[in-house]
Amino acid sequence: RHLSNCITLETKTTTFPFFHQASHHIPIPYLSIATMKFSVSALAFIPLATAFSVNHRPSAAFTKSALSAHKTPVFDEVCETTGVTLTRFMNEVALLNPELQELTVLFGGIETACKALSNLVKRSQLPSSDTLGYQGEVNIQGEDQKKLDVISNDVLKRALRFTGRLGVLASEEEDDPVDLMDEKEVLLDDTGKYVAVFDPLDGSSNVDAGIPTGTIIGIYEHDDECATDDADQDACLTNTLRSGDNLVAAAYCLYSSSCFFTLTLGNGVYGFTLDEQIGEFVLSNPDIKIPEESSIYSMNEANYNMWDEPLKKVVNGWRDGTGKSGKKFSSRYIGAMVGDVHRTLLYGGVFGYPGDTKNPNGKLRLLYEGAPMSFIMEQAGGLASTGTKRVMEIVPDIVHQRVPIVMGSKNDIQEIIDAYAEA
Repeated sequence: RHLSNCITLETKTTTFPFFHQASHHIPIPYLSIATMKFSVSALAFIPLATAFSVNHRPSAAFTKSALSAHKTPVFDEVCETTGVTLTRFMNEVALLNPELQELTVLFGGIETACKALSNLVKRSQLPSSDTLGYQGEVNIQGEDQKKLDVISNDVLKRALRFTGRLGVLASEEEDDPVDLMDEKEVLLDDTGKYVAVFDPLDGSSNVDAGIPTGTIIGIYEHDDECATDDADQDACLTNTLRSGDNLVAAAYCLYSSSCFFTLTLGNGVYGFTLDEQIGEFVLSNPDIKIPEESSIYSMNEANYNMWDEPLKKVVNGWRDGTGKSGKKFSSRYIGAMVGDVHRTLLYGGVFGYPGDTKNPNGKLRLLYEGAPMSFIMEQAGGLASTGTKRVMEIVPDIVHQRVPIVMGSKNDIQEIIDAYAEA
């Protein structure tokens, strides 16, 4: 059955521990969807069997082959209408593309998680929040984990798990992929249809200073044969170790002056802004197209002396106005991927974290940063490359593999690609 357009947003204040011995108390927004008879709660700890029941079983239209073909979704005028809510947008997509109906439920969980995380980030500066600073633990990359990293990871895991549409997830804060179908309190209608990869709080090193942060999410199809508790996890890893060309959807949330939610389902890029008065994301930027060329670049120029010579040559041309466009570029660098890419999408230009002599593979993770953001960039008419190879074509060898990356306006990125080809 299609989701009803009559969806009620409720906000209640509930207090309970986040996890283990934490004692944070957070207001929790959740969606109550009457026709599907379940609630999606980003932070609920109750067994899922008491939270929802789904009697609907996927029809032939929902078989794996339907999405594997990567059929371009069909959109109509509703999806181009500014002011339409994200819920209505996804319902319309499901009506026009029945094979994506389960994806709308998953995005309901993502939407709820982004609202909860936006509230957490906004309140993090208050003395009573106790969410700033370090957790005292190190993630798989050897990076010190901020408290908000851990909390954000937990919020997203629970929000996605409770949709009943997710089989496996891989996160920057998890050592290995997590099999959500092993959770005893989760009641699944059939099997999880999707695999989610995400960076729960990109730019978290900036959060103490109130600088924009974000969440990056990529969604693949799930192989039902995966079992994360196997002695060697090869069968499960094949769910996540796939190139960006296999992505079904990608999205990011930006927590800044407003909370922005930008997504692609493989047919353009659509930007939503959270209207806190009604508690809904509303369509503010339909069918985003990045300008083909610009005069802005966003890179950490402190690493300039360690960059490859072809990249140095291009950047030097941009600085003095002798590049292919003849324009003199200016530098705009936030130091958080979601914020820099969001500005690049809207204004045009280049965002990059290239490889250098210190970090030949760059610092951005391919699976849950590089690939999803490249998918969004390409759907907006831009390019994403390592300088020598299209990012979307790279198949990761390990979950946390890093990749050098430049992305942005088509002509500007092509100038970099040509420089590497001529070197």
